[in-house]
Amino acid sequence: MPRVCLREPLKRLAGNRAEHDLAGATVGELLQALEGAHPAISGWILDERGVMRRHINVFVNGERGAQDTDVEAEDRIDVLPAISGG
Repeated sequence: MPRVCLREPLKRLAGNRAEHDLAGATVGELLQALEGAHPAISGWILDERGVMRRHINVFVNGERGAQDTDVEAEDRIDVLPAISGG
């Protein structure tokens, strides 16, 4: 199964676990599965239409990914919230 890796504050919302093995064929399916497994994270990554929020960055095996990016069983998906400030 693909492995979804989270950083703070998303990690805290997902049961304080950084890594989650989830079933799905695309990044979007994995993110929906993550929300289903951890309802507290709902709304933080995907909006009410199921679209990935602008401030979320996703990388599949170190390469920038999108919601429709295909994933395979051995892939690592890093989900990072954008950091702002000055």
